[in-house]
Amino acid sequence: MSQRSSFYPELKRDIAPPHGKLGVLIPGLGAVATTLIAGVHLINKGLSQPYGSLTQMQRMRLGKRTSPRYALIKDVVPLADLNNLVFGGWDIFPENAYQTACHAGVLPREMLDQVKDQLETVRPWPAVFEQAYVRRLSGTNLKSGTTKKHLADMLIEDIEVFRQREGIQRAVMVWCGSTEVFTQPAPVHETIEAFEAGLKANAPEISPSMIYAYAAISAGVPFANGSPSLAVDIPALVEYAGQRHVPIAGKDFKTGQTFLKTVVAPGLKAKMLGLAGWFSTNILGNRDGEVLDDRGSFRTKEVSKGSVLEAIVQPELYPELYGQVFHKVRIEYYPPRGDAKEGWDNIDIFGWLGQPMQIKINFLCRDSILAAPVALDLALFLDLAQRAGLSGIQEWLSFYFKSPMSRADLKPEHDLFIQHLKLTNTLRILVGEEVLDHSGLDYYESSDAYRTGMGEA
Repeated sequence: MSQRSSFYPELKRDIAPPHGKLGVLIPGLGAVATTLIAGVHLINKGLSQPYGSLTQMQRMRLGKRTSPRYALIKDVVPLADLNNLVFGGWDIFPENAYQTACHAGVLPREMLDQVKDQLETVRPWPAVFEQAYVRRLSGTNLKSGTTKKHLADMLIEDIEVFRQREGIQRAVMVWCGSTEVFTQPAPVHETIEAFEAGLKANAPEISPSMIYAYAAISAGVPFANGSPSLAVDIPALVEYAGQRHVPIAGKDFKTGQTFLKTVVAPGLKAKMLGLAGWFSTNILGNRDGEVLDDRGSFRTKEVSKGSVLEAIVQPELYPELYGQVFHKVRIEYYPPRGDAKEGWDNIDIFGWLGQPMQIKINFLCRDSILAAPVALDLALFLDLAQRAGLSGIQEWLSFYFKSPMSRADLKPEHDLFIQHLKLTNTLRILVGEEVLDHSGLDYYESSDAYRTGMGEA
């Protein structure tokens, strides 16, 4: 850090401009993916707005409070234009994006019909799939190979064919596939040498999401994991991403109930209000709900959703407030709701002199409506990261994830507000702007700082 303590000039990057098209590759062309694709085309036609997207709508403060500038994020850093996005992907079902979007029922048919031609051009390539990892689904649009290494090579070839056909130099991959059964890291996941040997030996511990992540990194394509499955979050692939200078991020899109948990829990902790219990349950009727009706897949999601609360309230520091929290998470498959997820939270808290109180939250949300802008922002930010010369884990994108990846010796940050400041401060650093810490004393206690505007933000 320089003497001007809120600047980091040594971390400023020369960011290559986003010339040409950006390929957005999506394993799992289901409800989230088709809602994203339809939305981008509707926005490009001027028929709708990108609500929920930080990259498209959010302004961030630059400079001191005495002379602030509020600029759109997309004007602060050079992001790919939505008109330059080209979509492709894989799915175990052969229907094109228009057919899938109609079946998912997230967007009304009259809306989809306005971009029908664009959606119909997105036809899923045969997918890498293993029934043992997603037991509630089966499909016919599948790749076959003698080894998992052959399957990875086929994915790499798909990426190259897509690049050639669309005339693109840059691409990103965002995993929107189903949650795989709970998997613990194994020796085959420890090093890239062990992992590649495992691919050739058809190691059962290597899941389809890991094969996609490996293929993306091999092809030089940044990878984001929108599910709680391990995917890229294993030492071998973290190591490989560093070797190949490829940005990676994950895991599990933070959208509905957990999003609200990372809003409310920091508030309780900030006020030093105690927490006795937090019961979370929700009903969901889309394909994600069907997959999570399997105990193995639900366990993966349960771990991801359950890790948030303890990380925020830090019971090891505040045992009298949070040392005995009963935290339970449930998800129930209820087909009549489709993509319209409903979540209930019962929160038992206590305050002054240990007196009990309660908070009740009923969130009627739309799973794919919340997830689509997350997937968009991750695609654009990962492309930015690669053009800025960043590689490996992009912890500054933890804002978007329930279970953020971080360096092995660091605890991930779950507080939404800290995550947001981390994200915007990273953008400030990349373009040589002053970071914000909101201390504020310089405006009152230092006349020199007041006059010169050189104090901390």
